[in-house]
Amino acid sequence: MVDDIEISNPPTRLPVVALFTANGISMVGTVMTHLAIPWFVLQTTGSAAKTGIVAFFIILPTVFAAFIGGPLVDRLGFRRSSIITDCACAITIGLIPLLYSAGLLEFWLLLVLVFIANLFETPGGTARMALLPDLAVRANMTMEQASSALQVIGRSSRLIGAPLAGLLIALLGPSQVLWLDAATFAVSAIIITVATPRTKIKPGKEKSESFWEEMVGGFTFIWQDSLIKPVVLVVMVTNLLDGAVYGVILPFYTKTFLGQALDMGLLIAVSGGGAVVGALIFGAFSKKLPQREIFLWGFVIIGIEYAALALVPPFWVLILAFTVGGIAAGPINPIMGAVIFNRVPANSRGRVISAITAGANVVTPIGVLGVGFILEQVDVRVVLAVMGIIYILVTSSLFFSRGIHELGKPVKTVLEQN
Repeated sequence: MVDDIEISNPPTRLPVVALFTANGISMVGTVMTHLAIPWFVLQTTGSAAKTGIVAFFIILPTVFAAFIGGPLVDRLGFRRSSIITDCACAITIGLIPLLYSAGLLEFWLLLVLVFIANLFETPGGTARMALLPDLAVRANMTMEQASSALQVIGRSSRLIGAPLAGLLIALLGPSQVLWLDAATFAVSAIIITVATPRTKIKPGKEKSESFWEEMVGGFTFIWQDSLIKPVVLVVMVTNLLDGAVYGVILPFYTKTFLGQALDMGLLIAVSGGGAVVGALIFGAFSKKLPQREIFLWGFVIIGIEYAALALVPPFWVLILAFTVGGIAAGPINPIMGAVIFNRVPANSRGRVISAITAGANVVTPIGVLGVGFILEQVDVRVVLAVMGIIYILVTSSLFFSRGIHELGKPVKTVLEQN
């Protein structure tokens, strides 16, 4: 990482706070974009199939970038990668409303811009996550605390971004929301540039590897890890289902049964708010709570959202179901984040995080693309019921995984080993 130089400073929380702030700002904008674009397409075309195609082009580059982005992040440096990708996202996303206002935004061009923007977004998130362990050490934070704080920021972005997007879509139109998203990436780049230090990760003793070997190495690490491997395989399926729900089904469901974009935003917001509560509780009491049981049952409880939607109950019931599901989901990512920070060597952190992202999302584009066409043939309530059954069956399989028993057991972290 030729841009980074080694420095030695006394403990300070400023860099990690700056990282959390930058990540939160950009994620709020991202949530707004991911709601605004599908709603824009559905509103202007009335086609669930085209909405699915757009969602496909949002997720597909995420998977592609996850495959190749990790080695690039390791080579360029975590800080530099974050800045470059944020700037690229600001420019690309800003072009969407600009071209639309000029009457030049054809559907194929929208797909291209969405693809490029999300191609840069994923490595940026990887870079900021890879920066966290070292900045957390500077702030005297445990990995569980750092991971919980990161997830609280991510979940809070839904709490803020989703209802704000719904409100702004109703007041200004979906295209105008994208201007704000472009600005959030620019602000994130500025914060990382000004407030985070340049750090140097010591290279490992292994021989120099080619780009291909580095990329494959990330997947090899996952496959050989008895704890991370089964979780990634399960999340592969749950992300496929969740991606279809939040990317296609929820906008379609809202337009069919609820009628207002704000209702969709509120459902996503209460889910995010519940997850914030869950993550905060875990972060505060992580040393006392049974991590394995919370992790396993949290996955299963999330399935309540599918059942509630399938029954088309009063709106307050949906709010309650999404809140409970969010609370159950809250500790899941902090637990896995701590596992990754503790088990993955710093010099390969980027490629392993990217490989986990790629593995968890590799089949998600198929779900968002296919469900749009399915909705034109099958009642949405039937689709949700089937998806809920699949969700519960798949997540329940983790109860029988041997590696999952390592959760919550004391480990010697890679930072301690170094």
